[in-house]
Amino acid sequence: MLNRMNDILQKLMPIMTPASVVIGILFYQALDNFLFLVPWIFALMTFTGSLRSNFSDLFKVMKHPFSLVITLFILHLLIPLLAFVVGNWVFPNNPYYITGLILAFVIPTGITSLIWVTIYRGNIALTLSIILLDTLLSPIVVPAVLKWLVGSSVEMNVMGMMQGLLGMIVIPSLIGMCVNQWMKKEATEKLSTTLSPFSKLGVIAVVSINSSGVAIYFKEFNHELMIVAAVMFILTIIAYGVGGIAGVLFKQDKPTTISMMYNSGMRNISAGAVLAITYFPAPVAVPIIIGMLFQQVLASLVGSMIDKLSNRVEEQSVLSQ
Repeated sequence: MLNRMNDILQKLMPIMTPASVVIGILFYQALDNFLFLVPWIFALMTFTGSLRSNFSDLFKVMKHPFSLVITLFILHLLIPLLAFVVGNWVFPNNPYYITGLILAFVIPTGITSLIWVTIYRGNIALTLSIILLDTLLSPIVVPAVLKWLVGSSVEMNVMGMMQGLLGMIVIPSLIGMCVNQWMKKEATEKLSTTLSPFSKLGVIAVVSINSSGVAIYFKEFNHELMIVAAVMFILTIIAYGVGGIAGVLFKQDKPTTISMMYNSGMRNISAGAVLAITYFPAPVAVPIIIGMLFQQVLASLVGSMIDKLSNRVEEQSVLSQ
């Protein structure tokens, strides 16, 4: 029953997140009272996602870290710097939107990238290692890059942000890895199977509650919000593209290139929303909430493109023979 429930929720992922944003905006008065639950729900989601990985997987990839280092460079330097440049160009008088854009692209890669990498036969070990290392580094990297790019233009609670990342992401991940490393495989798989559907329901809860916190900015969807949506959409596509191109340029195999593409394009956007709402002025969360509308949809579209390209390559190889 839980497996069936998990499969159904997994198939609904591309529409689940945008629907949750709409629910949060429509029912903001009721949901806004549950903001205090979000860090706890998110910690459970992170713990569940980490049950699939252990320290042994990380050490194996660290022996050949080239693709991992390139992906982290794209994640935390190249794309955030691009978001900074584009944000200052499009919103020169709105430091909140600029900060929101940078935060949206400096947060760790999304745990859900593992789902898409698995579906499209990417490098699972590399993906797990990127997620784990990125997660462990996030309390240092995220505040440092934000401080570098944003400076004092927007008030931010750096220590609070670091504590939030530790509590929501790092500590639950380490516990999940320890469980995978030292518990019997059957027991870990049973625990993961049991928690997985509740973790996906947690996505609905976190996104809905976070969206309620900034619902006031979406009451009138004006041209400015449309521009924010367009910028987020284009930057996300660029992030996927840069990851894929990097894999091809550096002559990585197909599974590794797929993993680099998904981990460069996807972000733990729910965590970004929690950070924005908890530690920044409310408008900072607007670009991130908008990004939630299409992140999973784009992931699905990218996967469809991978399939089409693979089919073309196979057809051409058959014809050439």
